[in-house]
Amino acid sequence: MNVFDSSALLAYVNDEPGGKVVANALDAGGVVPSPSWAEVAQKVRAAGADWDAVRGALLSFELAVVPVTMDDAEAAAELWQRGAGLSLGDRLCLAVAARLDGAVLTADQQWSAQPRVKLIR
Repeated sequence: MNVFDSSALLAYVNDEPGGKVVANALDAGGVVPSPSWAEVAQKVRAAGADWDAVRGALLSFELAVVPVTMDDAEAAAELWQRGAGLSLGDRLCLAVAARLDGAVLTADQQWSAQPRVKLIR
């Protein structure tokens, strides 16, 4: 199962390097944790783009926005390490991937040491 981090979806939306990798993965479907979805919406809107159009394009794939559970929240807390560079949203995405036994697609190089991570570039 593919789990999409906000950086991966934004690479696709903005036609950045790695966006084609994400497009191919989106064809297979997957999930995006709700905090990552919120970050995509925020950044698209902040850039002045049409969120409704982007939302529709993303949801045209078999992409489900999944809630974060209490167990995910606690697992994200366990992943915290001073100086590791992983935000709460990052750790929640990793926790959801662990719960769903999925692979996380991300553009964030700081995740490279984490299990389940597929860097898109």
